[in-house]
Amino acid sequence: MAFWSTIRDRITGTQVWKSMFRHDYRDTPRNRSLQVLNNVFFHLHPVRVARSAAKVRFTWCMGGITFLMFLVCTVTGVLLMFYYRPTAEYAYNDIKSLQFDVPFGMLLRNMHRWAAHGMVIAVWLHMLRVFMTGSYKKPREFNWAVGVILLVITLFLSFTGYLLPWDQLAYWAVTVGTNMAKAHPGIGAEGPLTPQFITSSNDVRFALLGGTIVGPTALLRFYVLHCIFVPLIASVLMAVHFWRIRKDGGISGPM
Repeated sequence: MAFWSTIRDRITGTQVWKSMFRHDYRDTPRNRSLQVLNNVFFHLHPVRVARSAAKVRFTWCMGGITFLMFLVCTVTGVLLMFYYRPTAEYAYNDIKSLQFDVPFGMLLRNMHRWAAHGMVIAVWLHMLRVFMTGSYKKPREFNWAVGVILLVITLFLSFTGYLLPWDQLAYWAVTVGTNMAKAHPGIGAEGPLTPQFITSSNDVRFALLGGTIVGPTALLRFYVLHCIFVPLIASVLMAVHFWRIRKDGGISGPM
């Protein structure tokens, strides 16, 4: 028991652990109260905002704009799902029908498209602002790591949506992108440090495409990833991100 206690104390004493957890989770009255008071739903909307956080010159408001673009993509994406079938037989014609036959279809699709582009630009500017103001430093290291993951997820959302029109541009863009995944270290068949048992039939490119070429299975997988799996993960991480902003003292200014 002394051995495990030593290991636990060493782990909980590291900066990485302290950046993620503010208190231990032993069954005590104080910890029960903290678990209730630190509930994520109590901190999504703050009762007060620091004066510095309301100054656009410090924040650029890019975090809020990124979230707004995500909401626009979500609402328009749900509406687009009523007119789109993720099969090779119908996908391209559904996009053409959406643009030229469905009332306000072109407006709806362009709102989704430009909000997606805006989200990518806004999240890059948000990360630049956080980096330039030193807001990744203690005690915000964990939230910075969550933000980096959200940046990657935003780019992956854009990438998975690229194939859905099922035209030549989408086909070759995804072909190039997934070929790059094939060269990923450790999990790509042609990447460095990849074990011998990982081949083109079971590497990360195969997992993305559902085969060895961009075909109907790839279209279905990208559709599920784009509409359900990745947005769900992004929503959970955004809630954690907003919660940690509150717990770390509000929106950061220059540090």
